[in-house]
Amino acid sequence: GKMLIYGYTPQTTLQIWPDIQLLIFGTQFFNLFKLGDSRYDRLPFSIRVLLESAVRNCDEFLVKSSDVESILNWKQTQAQTVEVPFRPARVILQDFTGVPAVVDFAAMRDAVMKLGGDPEKINPVCPADLVIDHSIQVDFNRKTDSLQKNQDLEFDRNRERFQFLKWGSKAFRNMRIIPPGSGIVHQVNLEYLARVVFNNDGFFYPDSLVGTDSHTTMIDGLGVLGWGVGGIEAEAVMLGQPISMVLPEVVGYKLHGTPEKLITSTDIVLTVTKHLRQVGVVGKFVEFFGPGVLQLSIADRATIANMCPEYGATAAFFPVDDVSIQYLAQTGRDVEKLAYITKYLKSVGMFRDYSDISQDPDFTLVSVNIILITVVPCCSGPKRPQDRIPVSDMKKDFESCLGAKQGFKGFQVAPEGHSAAVPFQFNGKEFTLSHGSVVIAAITSCTNTSNPSVMLGAGLLAKKAIECGLSVKPYIKTSLSPGSGVVTYYLKESGVMDYLFQLGYFEVVGYGCMTCIGNSGPLPEPVVEAITQGDLVAAGILSGNRNFEGRVHPNTRANYLASPPLVIAYAIAGTVRIDFETEPIATNSEGKEIFLRDIWPTREEIQAVEKIFVIPSMFKEVYEKIEKVNERWNSLVAPSDKLYTWDHQSTYIKSPPFFSGLLQPPESITDACVLLNLGDSVTTDHISPAGNIARNSTAARYLTNRGLTPRDYNSYGSRRGNDAVMARGTFANIRLFNKFLNKQAPQTIHLPTGETLDVFDAAERYQQSGVPLLVLAGKEYGSGSSRDWAAKGPFLLGIKAVLAESYERIHRSNLVGMGVIPLEYLPGNTADSLGLTGRERYTIIIPKHLTPRMLVDLDTGKTFQVRMRFDTDVELAYFHHGGILNYMIRKMSEN
Repeated sequence: GKMLIYGYTPQTTLQIWPDIQLLIFGTQFFNLFKLGDSRYDRLPFSIRVLLESAVRNCDEFLVKSSDVESILNWKQTQAQTVEVPFRPARVILQDFTGVPAVVDFAAMRDAVMKLGGDPEKINPVCPADLVIDHSIQVDFNRKTDSLQKNQDLEFDRNRERFQFLKWGSKAFRNMRIIPPGSGIVHQVNLEYLARVVFNNDGFFYPDSLVGTDSHTTMIDGLGVLGWGVGGIEAEAVMLGQPISMVLPEVVGYKLHGTPEKLITSTDIVLTVTKHLRQVGVVGKFVEFFGPGVLQLSIADRATIANMCPEYGATAAFFPVDDVSIQYLAQTGRDVEKLAYITKYLKSVGMFRDYSDISQDPDFTLVSVNIILITVVPCCSGPKRPQDRIPVSDMKKDFESCLGAKQGFKGFQVAPEGHSAAVPFQFNGKEFTLSHGSVVIAAITSCTNTSNPSVMLGAGLLAKKAIECGLSVKPYIKTSLSPGSGVVTYYLKESGVMDYLFQLGYFEVVGYGCMTCIGNSGPLPEPVVEAITQGDLVAAGILSGNRNFEGRVHPNTRANYLASPPLVIAYAIAGTVRIDFETEPIATNSEGKEIFLRDIWPTREEIQAVEKIFVIPSMFKEVYEKIEKVNERWNSLVAPSDKLYTWDHQSTYIKSPPFFSGLLQPPESITDACVLLNLGDSVTTDHISPAGNIARNSTAARYLTNRGLTPRDYNSYGSRRGNDAVMARGTFANIRLFNKFLNKQAPQTIHLPTGETLDVFDAAERYQQSGVPLLVLAGKEYGSGSSRDWAAKGPFLLGIKAVLAESYERIHRSNLVGMGVIPLEYLPGNTADSLGLTGRERYTIIIPKHLTPRMLVDLDTGKTFQVRMRFDTDVELAYFHHGGILNYMIRKMSEN
């Protein structure tokens, strides 16, 4: 019984490979060396994790011995689009994606009950950790009590959601909730949740996971294989289904040398991101190797792995080495655990020595080597994380963007408007805003706050700035939102927190994602008025991982990703139109010009402070009480029933309609209209915004009709448990560019009447007329955050298919999971080359017998072929059942 995991018994595997299980030091594990196959020694370390999972879970049903052979034969099969199953050891969720997952679980229990099954079969069968980190907003800042006020407001706004999650933690087995105020999911995962190796009563296997957030890949930096999936796919994993995936190619990324002493890990990751975007690693694993890896701490590696979605890979893996074990010790893991982690990984050939070239495995290709000494300080923006800019070029690049055509690197401001300046009053003093003025400066995001070197670097920079008599202008919205309480601990103990506060009120405003996900809160009204009056391209500077248009704040059209020290630097300067090499960052009260180089701390200075103040006892003290420290959470009363009692008056939690068509087979799409005609790089933020609900939106009208005032709207992300709000929020981003309108607006044209309507209103008219809908798009459709509502929302609008040039991996999977057909133009074809205007009617005949990635005819009056992007047989099975959740309900009802 103790070795019954995911519903399989180890005896099944032992019957297939009777000699593979081995006893050492009183424990059991599957020793892949016992396969007696030399191919294992040449496999990338990331593929070895997939192989071990397949061997351990082999039951000749969900996982077959032929799957094991396919993985073992990776060198040949990687290029053959071979489908293999993968059973991760666990799942992590955050609350924006976790709430709809628990809502789906509750609704699935109801559906199974109606079909005569046992509702308690809907239950996680692997460990699932949900960290509440996405709800808190920067409503208050620049005050000593900002943290408490923001946390109180978070709880007041989200009490109903939190109560529902607490019910879920009681109703479902294997589900643990990390309360609000604890930190950011990926940093908590790195510092606390990660097992590295599972010890299930003496049975050992590698830690691995999927998460309902695209930056789940951060854990790859610790040597734990993980990546982001759609919420609906994660729910299937929680219910015991393996992930069906195409065996990936693995790109080897070799690191050499030592970074220059003024370089941060953020500079390295932005350089890597741009380079790997150019190489092209979408849908592939990236595995890092070479002696340069030894120059990177685990926090540095985790920063690089965190931004894996920004360069498009599925995973960015750093195999476990001695530095990994040292990090586990530093973060307070038990000595006993460190011993068995090391012994187990060495016993199965998964422990890495980066200086030993004989351990270098075979890769699909080795990317261009990066020499760390060549990395220079940089930022990324103004609208995409892959658009890296050396700091020395920031002024020139921004001024070029000002006049360039509207696009990823253009704002299309007329030349005569480039020098526009708008005076305004703030707190009794006069200031001036112009293009490039910084109005948000946020040290935020697990990408950087998990890294003591850049956080202490920001603190030391603030200390030196104060000593030189510098400060940050009072109208700039400054904030510090760490990913765990450990950060606050070492910033205070080292003495730099006081300097951060003195410089510009960079005090802790909350423990959560905050500005990085658009929870930046309101700007001062005089600042908004000045930006609006001058139609200014104001700037946000943040240490985050996403800066897509309309994400950070509606009034910051230019947003730059930067290291925490550079956030401080640009906040002091007050503008991004500055060349730090030739211009002073500021002039102090004595009239002395201060340059950035005068106050920038070196790596040696930072490491000296880190060595003294970032210690294991801090981590132990913070994490020993993490599940009990929030008193408001502890006192929250939640029901204990196994079936959820839905409140029909609730505007937060609502039983979804996804399971109403359980017995309806997929049908052909006939005479569909195009709802939206979109271009390249449409992000999940465009499709399903997470930020504030605009007062003039259809979602706002819905909430107002239910008695809510604007102050109670909260955000789209917080209302993902209510399908009525989320359907109305689909394509509600003000920065959505629709070719039908030839401008940015959350609207479209209702083709039968020619009226311009909000997207939801147009879709509702089409549905009332029984007209199926289609979306046309360009390249990289669905890039950005892992967001299941970016598929659920279109499904509820009546969108039956999307036709795009290419898809972001997770979003395509989410569309499949909801039964929406992802269609792809054949190479060389686009809407323009085919003469499509979007005003045609589209018919797609769905054959009875489908095969993965098959070609189908699309008829618009003329016929052309497109590829149906169901990539595996399992995905086709989901489609035939109306989506992955319906598939699971039928399966559990039948069994």
